[in-house]
Amino acid sequence: MTIEHFLSHYARQRKGTDSLKWDLVDQRFQGEKLLPLWVADMDFAAPKAVEEALQQLVAQGTFGYAIPPSGYFLAYQAWQDRHWGTKFEEKWLSFSTGVVQSLVDLLHCFTEPDDGILIQPPVYYPFFDSIKETKRRLIEAPLQKVGNSYQIDFAAFEAIIIEEKVKLFILCSPHNPVGRVWQEKELHQLLAICQKHEVVVIADEIHRELILGEQQFVSAITVAQRLGFEKLIVVDSPSKTFNLAGLLLSHVWIPDLEMRRAYQAWCRQYKQTEVNRLGLVAAKAAYESGDQWLADLLLVIAANEQMVRQQLQEAFPKIELLPLEGTYLLWVDLRQVIAKERTKHVIQDTAGLAVDYGEWFSQDGQGLIRLNLATTPTIIQEALDRMIEAIKKEERHDD
Repeated sequence: MTIEHFLSHYARQRKGTDSLKWDLVDQRFQGEKLLPLWVADMDFAAPKAVEEALQQLVAQGTFGYAIPPSGYFLAYQAWQDRHWGTKFEEKWLSFSTGVVQSLVDLLHCFTEPDDGILIQPPVYYPFFDSIKETKRRLIEAPLQKVGNSYQIDFAAFEAIIIEEKVKLFILCSPHNPVGRVWQEKELHQLLAICQKHEVVVIADEIHRELILGEQQFVSAITVAQRLGFEKLIVVDSPSKTFNLAGLLLSHVWIPDLEMRRAYQAWCRQYKQTEVNRLGLVAAKAAYESGDQWLADLLLVIAANEQMVRQQLQEAFPKIELLPLEGTYLLWVDLRQVIAKERTKHVIQDTAGLAVDYGEWFSQDGQGLIRLNLATTPTIIQEALDRMIEAIKKEERHDD
């Protein structure tokens, strides 16, 4: 399928459909007629097989209590086998309504108030919120920008664990927003440090299928198995890959028996949520038949990325666009072309764009923005036209 064919079949006008991304944008950003490139939500319909499976379920007209559909795990594992070869076991699996909810639940289950929880900013901002709202102690081991990429300072990472008596580390893999797909040797070193200091690791792998560069994704599950590291939990969801966030389904994978029993006991006491049948049916269909859809989606995202790179760097050679190895979220450094304190004025007030701002991901992130590329080239081009004109206007203003 060509890009044009994918767009003709799957591109959707989301405005006026009760879309958070489109219909709440002005209220959320306190703007007017903003073009949304913010929250990680696509402007594309899910794979056709998902639509057909849901239509078949709805046609039955019954929506009572349900169990996971037969063959769900087999469909998931077959998907893994076809893509990254990660080996899971069905007994490791619990379901939840979303990765962020899972993080909150796991923090409650495996840590106590005031325990040190470690993250690596700039990072997905609900990590900060989950830690603060559960009354845990937020500990940061910032990623280090080396050239045009972000790297891990392993010595500093270990020193912080020791100094702050860290209980749990939340790993973002692939990393949102900096777009890194961690190499196996990097994951090995991280997990080895956590193993040495008995730190529990939660690996958020929600973006694992959205790989754009040459770096292959390796799951923390695979690395932990090779290390013999037991204190690992992996959370993921079909929501980002197939645009199913509204169906409220995610996975919690706990290989260690003792930890799994502890989580199950906690859920029996504090979490009596039933499984979302619509989400399960949609996810199973996507895992069974979504391969070509995903391949074509990645072509669209790669083309959008190239368009953004070419036009922004041609207009402003000093602008820095970080390599996008994974996710559909491009991390852009505007600090060489706009005074960082003027970023919101230029991007939102002048260009009329709604983006995620760098300071949401890191306390020193002002002047960076995150752009959502999972939309049509037409929308990307409109955003580029607005952004380029706004930055040029700012340059004239400075002169």
